[in-house]
This record gives sequence, C-alpha cells and structure tokens, in this order.
Amino acid sequence: MAQYKHGQFLTQSQHAAFDTLHPPGSTAPNAGIYRCAGCGDEIGIAKGHTLPPQNHHQHGSGQGAIRWQLLVFAVQRG
Repeated sequence: MAQYKHGQFLTQSQHAAFDTLHPPGSTAPNAGIYRCAGCGDEIGIAKGHTLPPQNHHQHGSGQGAIRWQLLVFAVQRG
C-alpha cells in the first residue's frame, strides 16, 4: 500500500484516470504510482513509459490477471 508523510501535498480526486485498468506492457498515460489490481504490487513510472510486462511478476492462483491501476499521479506545473 502506498504511504505518505506530508498529506498537505496530496489532493483527493475523482478523476476518471484512477478508474482505468491498464494491461501489462501498455503505455502509462500519467506519471505516478500504479498498483496491480490482482496482487497489490506497486510501481512508480514516468508518463509515456511502458508499464511492466506480463512476465515482470507472477500471480498466485486466485489473483487474476495483471492489471495496473493508477493510485497517485504527479502534476507538473506548466
């Protein structure tokens, strides 16, 4: 589970980007922390980089397919 110390730098959001499940090997649409919806593994990744492929880690029985879901995204100031 992602952790943080300084909550004043985070804002809760209902943005649709948090609802999308991304397949392994797809392009990360946002920079941030992604969590595997099946096993809970977390990664940090830059926008436009490739999410880990299917063989990055294995799931035990009952964990389902590897699907990456955005937990926290970074906001760059223009």
